Amino acid sequence: MSSSIPSKMKAWIYNEYGGVEVLKFESDVAVPEVKDDQVLIKVAAAALNPVDFKRRLGKFKTIDSSPPTVPGYDVAGVVVKIGSQVKGLKKGDEVYGDINEKALEQPKRFGSLAEYTAVEERLLALKPKNLDFAQAASLPLAIETAYEGLERAGFSAGKSILVLGGAGGVGTHVIQLAKQVFGASKIAATASTGKLEFLKSLGADLAIDYTKVNFEDLPEKFDVVYDAVGEGDRAVKAVKEGGRVVYIAGAATPPGFFFVLTSNGEILKKLSPFLESGKVKPVLDPKGPFPFDKVNEAFAYLETNRVTGKVVIFPINP
Repeated sequence: MSSSIPSKMKAWIYNEYGGVEVLKFESDVAVPEVKDDQVLIKVAAAALNPVDFKRRLGKFKTIDSSPPTVPGYDVAGVVVKIGSQVKGLKKGDEVYGDINEKALEQPKRFGSLAEYTAVEERLLALKPKNLDFAQAASLPLAIETAYEGLERAGFSAGKSILVLGGAGGVGTHVIQLAKQVFGASKIAATASTGKLEFLKSLGADLAIDYTKVNFEDLPEKFDVVYDAVGEGDRAVKAVKEGGRVVYIAGAATPPGFFFVLTSNGEILKKLSPFLESGKVKPVLDPKGPFPFDKVNEAFAYLETNRVTGKVVIFPINP
């Protein structure tokens, strides 16, 4: 153990399930141990995802690791220690990733909303050089979910897609990946009135105001519908015969399917050229980033369901 790594750290923690009020900012949390296949990251930035508040509310407590819990899935930071079996990373590497391989099954009790977090090497990738830590932290869970959903739906060049919730954390990346990586022929996406131009700036050909238009009543149907909101039956009405509907929220209606991301650093490595070229961009909500001592306020904002892109926490180790 190098002397520069303390035994205690600052972290956000909750000892019981509940609302934002169960979150506590503590300064004497034990720095996590590093297993053979893990690295210890000195955290520079973290991001919040809906899974963080659903977990905190106890929505999947039957398969969750039990509190006390330091929340946080998305991380960006610097490797300060490596386990004995780590091959591809070294001390000083700037990395990012989603620290929980399975989002809902026994996620780590020591998450990314802390000064240090321990993560398996296979879940991480080197941070693209053109992105700062806050931008990098915004990406992993959302961009991996976007990519895996498109892959599972068999999305490919020349196909059309409708993205429900196009301005959210996942939706912003579904639009960009469908266009830049997969070669979509047409991209439609839904959002509220003030976000339609933003959808077009991401690459949407058709921006649909869900406050005024029922997307399922449009005459045009799509090869793939990616539902990042949880529209259930409505989503199926917008898909072509033989098309696929991807759900990441709510209940799936056949022929749609529901999936939960498996975190994988290989996806981030594959997407690195698109991030480094600027073809795919991180999207951070303009209200952020929130400083480390305001994580409770960041959660409260996320839970309004009005966020554009991602809520990021930065700086964590100034």
